[in-house]
Amino acid sequence: MICFCFQLIWILLHVMKKLLSCWQDQQNNSCSNASLFRAIFYAYGWPYLRLGLLKVFNDLIGFAGPLLLNKLIRFLQQGSGNLDGYVLAISLGLVSVLKSFSDTQYTFHLTKLKLKLRSSIMTVIYRKCLSVSIAERSKFSEGEIQTFMSIDADRTVNLCNSFHDMWSLPLQIGIALYLLYTQVKLAFMAGLAITILLIPVNKWISELIASATEKMMKQKDERIRRTGELLAHIRTLKMYSWEILFSSWLKDTRSLEVKHLATRKYLDAWCVFFWATTPTLFSLFTFGLFTLMGHQLDAAMVFTCLALFNNLISPLNSFPWVINGLIDAFISSRRLSRFLCCSEQKPEVEQKVKFQQIFSNEKYDLASNDMAVVMHDVSCTWSSSNEDQNLILNHVTLNLPKGLLVAVVGEVGSGKSSLLNSILGEMRLVLGSIYSSGSVAYAPQIPWILSGTIRDNILFGKNLDSQRYADTLQACALDVDVSLMAGHDLAYIGEKGTNLSGGQRARLALARAIYQDSDVYLLDDILSAVDAHVAKWIFQKAILGPLVEHKTRILCTHNVQAISSADMIVVMERGHITWVGNSADLAVSAYSGFASVNEFDASYIHSKLYITNTSNMDKQSPISEKDTLDVPLEAQEIIEAEQRKEGKVELIVYKKYAGFSGWFISVVILLSAILMQASRNGNDLWLSYWVDTTGISQAKYSTSFFLLVLCIFCIINSSLTLVRAFSFAFGGLKAAVQVHNTLLNKVINAPVQFFDQTPGGRILNRFSSDLYTIDDSLPFILNILLANFVGLLGIAVVLSYVQVFFLLLLLPFWYIYSKLQFFYRSTSRELRRLDSVSRSPIYASFTETLDGSSTIRAFNSKDYFLARFTELVEQYQRTSYSELIASLWLSLHLQLLAASIISFIAVMAVIGSHGSLPISFGTPGLVGLALSYAAPIVSLLGSFLTSFTETEKEMVSMERALQYMDVPQEELHGFQYLCSSWPSQGVIEFQNVTMKYMPSLPAALNNITFTIAGGTQVGIVGRTGAGKSSVLNALFRLTPICGGWILVDGLNIVDIPVRDLRAHLAVVPQSPFLFEASLRDNLDPLRMSNDTEIWDILEKCHVKGEVEAAGGLEAQVKEAGTSFSVGQRQLLCLARALLKSSKVLCLDECTASVDMQTASILQKTISTECRGMTVITIAHRIWTVLNMDNVLVLNQGTLVEEGNPNALLQDESSIFSGFAKASVM
Repeated sequence: MICFCFQLIWILLHVMKKLLSCWQDQQNNSCSNASLFRAIFYAYGWPYLRLGLLKVFNDLIGFAGPLLLNKLIRFLQQGSGNLDGYVLAISLGLVSVLKSFSDTQYTFHLTKLKLKLRSSIMTVIYRKCLSVSIAERSKFSEGEIQTFMSIDADRTVNLCNSFHDMWSLPLQIGIALYLLYTQVKLAFMAGLAITILLIPVNKWISELIASATEKMMKQKDERIRRTGELLAHIRTLKMYSWEILFSSWLKDTRSLEVKHLATRKYLDAWCVFFWATTPTLFSLFTFGLFTLMGHQLDAAMVFTCLALFNNLISPLNSFPWVINGLIDAFISSRRLSRFLCCSEQKPEVEQKVKFQQIFSNEKYDLASNDMAVVMHDVSCTWSSSNEDQNLILNHVTLNLPKGLLVAVVGEVGSGKSSLLNSILGEMRLVLGSIYSSGSVAYAPQIPWILSGTIRDNILFGKNLDSQRYADTLQACALDVDVSLMAGHDLAYIGEKGTNLSGGQRARLALARAIYQDSDVYLLDDILSAVDAHVAKWIFQKAILGPLVEHKTRILCTHNVQAISSADMIVVMERGHITWVGNSADLAVSAYSGFASVNEFDASYIHSKLYITNTSNMDKQSPISEKDTLDVPLEAQEIIEAEQRKEGKVELIVYKKYAGFSGWFISVVILLSAILMQASRNGNDLWLSYWVDTTGISQAKYSTSFFLLVLCIFCIINSSLTLVRAFSFAFGGLKAAVQVHNTLLNKVINAPVQFFDQTPGGRILNRFSSDLYTIDDSLPFILNILLANFVGLLGIAVVLSYVQVFFLLLLLPFWYIYSKLQFFYRSTSRELRRLDSVSRSPIYASFTETLDGSSTIRAFNSKDYFLARFTELVEQYQRTSYSELIASLWLSLHLQLLAASIISFIAVMAVIGSHGSLPISFGTPGLVGLALSYAAPIVSLLGSFLTSFTETEKEMVSMERALQYMDVPQEELHGFQYLCSSWPSQGVIEFQNVTMKYMPSLPAALNNITFTIAGGTQVGIVGRTGAGKSSVLNALFRLTPICGGWILVDGLNIVDIPVRDLRAHLAVVPQSPFLFEASLRDNLDPLRMSNDTEIWDILEKCHVKGEVEAAGGLEAQVKEAGTSFSVGQRQLLCLARALLKSSKVLCLDECTASVDMQTASILQKTISTECRGMTVITIAHRIWTVLNMDNVLVLNQGTLVEEGNPNALLQDESSIFSGFAKASVM
C-alpha cells in the first residue's frame, strides 16, 4: 500500500502540469473569455466522463433490491414449499454486496480524480501569485486571494461530485417512478404531482441561496483580509491599544457575513423540509388515490412501493445540496478565472526585443550593450485600473551604464522605491519602455525574511558555494552574529524574521542579494536599519567590496557617505528625475538634502579606529534584542511545531459546541428528531396494519379512517421535520457567531510572545478553513448524523418487534460493528488531524509568498518556490489519499456485514413461512415491513458510520479552534485606574529592571536602572540588538519584566490596566503601519480630533501635500498603504502619534526611512511640537539625538553610559563619542 501511495503521488505531481497547460491554451485562444471550468474539462473531462458508465451501472443495480423484495413477499404470500424462496433471500444479500463493490470502485476513482484536480488548482493559484505583479494584483485584496486557496479551490473540486449527480439523481428518480407505475398504475401521479409542484419552489430557493452565497463570500474575503491585517500588525495594534477597535470592525464584517450565512441556512432548512417530507407525502397521496380508485392494498405491492420510496429519499434529499454544490462550484470557478486571467510579468527577452524595436531609429542598439538599465519616457502607476491614472513615475528617462554604483536620492515620496519597482516590473507601465540587462538581485526597504534557516534565506534556492557564502557573511557583518547562534547558519528563523532584530533582517536581505552574483543589484535604503558602525562596514565591504564591485548597484539612500562615494547620482522629486550627475556637482544641484546634514568631518575617522571598533562591537553583538547567546539549540526553535491531539475527539469538544449552540436548542433538535422518526415508523406500522386488516375483514374500519390516520402521521412528521430543520439552522448560526467571537477575543488578548512563536498562517487557518467548517460543514454533517442515528434506532426497534430472532443477531452484529467502527474511527480521526496539520504549512507558505512575491520574482526564484510548495501539497495529498483508502476499507466491510443481516432476515422469513419454527413471525404485513426495513440497512449503516466519522473529522476544526481559545492571556486588569490627564508630568523610572523574552534566553534587559525627568527629550542609542526596542517593550508591557519595577509619574505600571496604560502613551513604531480604511480613520480612528487639527498636524509633519494629492482625508488606503512610500508612511504614523496629545511620546527609529533634510525638519518639529512632553527616541542616526536633553547608551541589555549628548561628545573616551565618529555615514 505504501509503494502504491508513493506511486500515486508521482502520478499527482505529473498531472499537475495538465491543468496549467489547458488553462494557458484557454488564455491563448480567448484571454478575456478564458474559463477555468473549460480548462478543467479539457484536462480531466474524458476520465471523468468514463466514470459515468460505472455510475450508471451502480444506479441500476440499486433497483434490483426492491424488485427481488417484491418477488420474495409474493412468494411468502403464496406459501410455496420449493427452494425459490431461499434463492430470492440469498440473492437479496448478494445484490447488496455487488452494489457495494461497484459503489466503492466509483468512489475510489472519483476521489483520485478529485485529488489530482485539487493539487492542480492549488498549484495553478500559487504559480499565478508568483507571476502577477503587485500593481496587477491590486485588483484583489489579500484576504480574497487567500480565500481562493483555502475555500474556492475546494468548492471547485466539489464540482466532480455534483456534476455526475445532476444527471444521476433524475435517472434514479425516473426509474423509481416507472417501477411505482408498475405497482400502483396511475395512482403514482398523485405523488409525482407533489414532487413537480415543489420543483419551481426549490429552483427559486436555489437562486436565493446562490445570491446569498456570493454576498457571503465577498464578506468572508473582507473578514479574512481584516483578520490577516490584524494578525500581521498585532504588536503595533497592542502598542496603540487598538486591538479592541480592530476586533469590533472585524466583528461588524463578520455580522454581515453571518447575515448572508443565515439567509442561506434558513433557505437550506426550507429545502430540507420540502425534500424530506416529499417521500411521506408521496406515499400518502399515492396509496390514498390508489384505494380511492377502488383497488385493494396488498403486502407485496405496499412494501415494494415503500422500498422504492426509500430509494427516492436519497436522490430527493440530495438534489438541493447537489444544486447548491454546483452553484458554489460555478461561483468559485468564476472567481478563480477572474484571478487567473490577470496579466503576468513579461519575460526579460520580450522586454529586450521591445526595447530594440523602439530604439532602433535612435541608434540605441549599440548603446544598450553597455547599459544596465534604460528607461525611455516611462510613466508608471501602482493601480491596475485604466481609469485611475495617478502616476507615481512621470515621464522618466534614464540610462544607467553597467558596472557603476548609482545613488538614487530625493525627499520622502519622491518615487525612489517606485523607480526600483518599475525596473522589476512590479508597477503598471502606462507609457514608455524599460529595459534591464542580465540577472537582478533585490533588497527591499522592508526586508522579506523566509521561514527557514539563515542558510536557506541567503542561498534562496541556489547551490552552496562555501567561499562566496563565507565572504558574503563577512561583508554583511553577519559572520559574528551567525557564530553566536546555536546551530550557526542552520538556526531557524521564524515567520517574518520574528527572532531577528531590524538590523539583522536588513543585513540578511542584503546578504541574500550579494550571494546571488547577479548583474544588477537594486538596494532600497538598506543602510537606514543598522547603526553607524555596521552601516559603514557593509557599505565598504559589501556595496563597494570585491564581491560586487564590477556590478551595477542602484542604491536608494539618504546616507551621506554612500551618496558621496557614488559614481552616478540620480535626484528625484515627485515622480520626476530632476538631476543626474556625480557627487562633485551635487552640492550645487537642485537637491539640497545633501549639504549641511553631516555633523562631523570625515577626516575625523581613521580607518584603523573604525575597524577596531567594529571588531570589538561585533564580538559583543547579540543576534537580536532577545540576545540568544549560548542558548541550547532547542531554544532557537522560536516557532513552535503545530500541536495535534491524539486519540478520539474528547466529549468536552461536543459539549462545548452544544454550549455554543445553546443547550435548549440542542434538546429541541434531539427531541424533534426522535419524534420525527417515531412518527415515520408509526406511519409504516399503520400501513402494515391496514394491509393485514384489508386481507382479514372489510368492515372493521372504513378506508377513510385509515387515510385520516395516515394524514395525521404525515402532518406530525412534516411539522417535526420543519422544527428540526430550523432548529439546526438556528443552533448552527448561533455556534458560528459564538465560536468566532470567542476565538477572536482570546487571540487578541494573547501576549505578543504567542504571535512571535506562532506563524500568522497557522492562526489564519483557524479563522478561514476551520471556521468555514464550523459555519457550514459541521452543522450539515451533524444533521445527517442525527437523522441516520434515529433512522437506525427506528429500524432496530421495528425489526426487534417484528422478528424476535433478530434480537439473537443483534448482539454479535453490534460487537462486530463496534470493532469495525472503533478501528476505522481511530485511524480516520488521526488522518484528519494529520490532514489539518499538513494543510497549515500550505496556507502559511502561501501567505508568506504573497508578502514576498516581488522579491521572489526579482531573484527569478519562481521555480524554486513552486517546487517547495509542490512538496507541501504532496504531503497534504498523502494524508488525503490515506483517508480515502481507510473510508473505502470500512465501506466494504460494512456492506458485507449488512448483506448478511438482509440474508438472515429473508431466510428466517422463508423458514417461518413453512411453519417449521415454534415462534410465529406475524402477519404478511409485518413480514413485508421487516424485509423493506432490512433492505436499506446497508446504506444506512454505512451512512451512519461515515457521518459519525465525518462528524469527528469536522469536530477536529472545533477542537483546533478550542486550542486557540486556551492560549495564554495578557494580564489585562489592574486596580490603579487613571484619569484622562495622566501622565501629567511624564516622569519615567526604570528600577533594576530585568526582562527576558523567553525563560530559556538570557536577559534582553539586565538589571537596568535610569530615570527620565518629565518634559525632557531622551535618546537611546546602541548597536543592533543592544536592547533599545526592549526598553519600549517593557514600558508598554508587551513583554512582562521578571525583576524590578517601572514607574510612570510615580505609579507602578503593573498596577495599571494594560490597555489604559498603552492608551495614555503615544508611539511611532519601527515599522510604519497603515490599514485599509480612509486616511482619516488611519490617523484618528477613535474620532478624537476634528479635521482642522488633523490638517494642522499633517502640515507640521510635512506630509500635507501628499495627503491632498492622494485625495484628502477621505481617500482610501489600500493594501497597507503601498501607494505611499515607506518614509511617507512613517510621517503619517508620526502625525497619528502627535494627534494623541500624550505627555509621553516614544519614537522607534521613526526617521530611518526619510531623507536627511526631512529628518532634520522633523527633529525641529518634534522639538517645538513636543515641548513639555517626555520624548524617548531610539535612533541609529547619532545626529538626531544631539539636541536632546539626555542620551542613554545600551549594550547587551545593560546601561553602559548616560549623560548630555554634547558633554559625552567632547569626551573622546566615551562610547557615544565612538558612535559619533562613525556617523559620517
